[in-house]
Amino acid sequence: MEGRSKPAAMEMEPASKPKFRIPVDSDNQATEFWLFSLARPHMSAFHLSWFSFFCCFVSTFAAPPLLPLIRDTLGLTAKDIGNAGIASVSGAVFARLAMGTACDLAGPRLASAAIILLTTPAVYCSAIINSPSSFLLVRFFTGFSLASFVSTQFWMSSMFSPPKVGLANGVAGGWGNLGGGAVQLIMPLVFAAVKKMGSTPFTAWRVAFFIPGVMQTFSAIAVLAFGQDMPDGNYSKLHKTGDMHKDSFANVLRHAVTNYRAWILALTYGYCFGVELAVDNIVAQYFYDRFDVNLHTAGLIAASFGMANIISRPGGGLMSDWLSSRYGMRGRLWGLWIVQTIGGVLCVVLGVVDYSFAASVTVMMLFSFFVQAACGLTFGIVPFVSRRSLGLISGMTGGGGNVGAVLTQVIFFRGSKYKTETGIVYMGIMIIACTLPLTLIYFPQWGGMLAGPSTGATAEEYYSREWTEQEREKGYNAATSRFAENSVQEGGPKSGSGSRSRHTVPVDGSPADV
Repeated sequence: MEGRSKPAAMEMEPASKPKFRIPVDSDNQATEFWLFSLARPHMSAFHLSWFSFFCCFVSTFAAPPLLPLIRDTLGLTAKDIGNAGIASVSGAVFARLAMGTACDLAGPRLASAAIILLTTPAVYCSAIINSPSSFLLVRFFTGFSLASFVSTQFWMSSMFSPPKVGLANGVAGGWGNLGGGAVQLIMPLVFAAVKKMGSTPFTAWRVAFFIPGVMQTFSAIAVLAFGQDMPDGNYSKLHKTGDMHKDSFANVLRHAVTNYRAWILALTYGYCFGVELAVDNIVAQYFYDRFDVNLHTAGLIAASFGMANIISRPGGGLMSDWLSSRYGMRGRLWGLWIVQTIGGVLCVVLGVVDYSFAASVTVMMLFSFFVQAACGLTFGIVPFVSRRSLGLISGMTGGGGNVGAVLTQVIFFRGSKYKTETGIVYMGIMIIACTLPLTLIYFPQWGGMLAGPSTGATAEEYYSREWTEQEREKGYNAATSRFAENSVQEGGPKSGSGSRSRHTVPVDGSPADV
């Protein structure tokens, strides 16, 4: 009976096509973004992904807001603090590469839940550390959880159509990164509450670590219970039914590492997201020491840097999609270069105005908006680099962010070689320099920053190169072919197809019905 009540346009679709509350394209990817909806599987995946990543961010950066207390209790030196900060972001370099591969082969749902649950014990162990070495170890292993960022971006790139993928990735990543700001408020408040109940400072900061641990545990359970890998089902089901080709690690790896665009994006992401991680580690202590503010004020200032993610990174993703609708892929690339370069300039200014508290806070806020928007703009491009190795390339890009954070902290903020304000100036110069390689990215079918597309090149041809003739004959590339068809707007306004994905399936619901 339900089949007879469908609109005529739906009758043209195969009978096996699932029906969704949200409009979808020919690949069942959502063509609209209903922020306040829980429509399954698209919007439920969105909310599960950003919240689980948010919890991981809270866990990873739970220590910096309480660092003056932890420093005094454990007798940490400046070198110990610097090494622990490096450790917190270095482990995720390889974890993100592994996560990308796991997403390609096993799906984002299992991959995300696994890394979150595996790193949760390290969060709880933060309550019992008693030496600089144990402090470094818990920060190192907790930092692995940041690999959940890769599953977040992979999941959104699988659930949303090309015209909406920048926005979906930007909001999910931005709201997840919001944890880096929220934790600057959460941990001092929890510490104060525990202390008010009669605990000593020695005990109170230890008890506070149970909050991020519990948050992380429950987020993993929610992902397993309510998540779904793809619009049409979980990987295990799709592999069994033959609706999805079960790929090999060798093929996924080969197509990722041989795509030079992935390496350039990994480098540039190292100096937007990597810089954000570095600042998360130093900003509270910097204002506490440089301007002699109290712990609560330093936490509020540091929180404002991370909290900007609520609009800055989503704004970058939205800007990427808007630029695409106007200028195609070339617009996405130009937008990223301009925004990230401005962020570098503002970073230099932040280090220069260290003589003024008000000026430092103001410039820091402007800097946060641009550097975080650049993160959103980056992942407006990543989904188009490869479809067969989407997860691993997302992991390479995300891992590049952690490498940038490690290098930045090792060079500029480890020990006493540079004053913090001097390190901030040099970090800004690095941002400007490492953003320049974006000019080298070129898509034959869409062009690059400095040149238009090649004559006769098509997206179908670009993505088909990742499959052998035998694989194409078996139809393994069907999903990538549909993606190529739905990516037509990346060619710019001259593509003559407007800004919408093709084959949008009508629905009988609306955001209000969900």
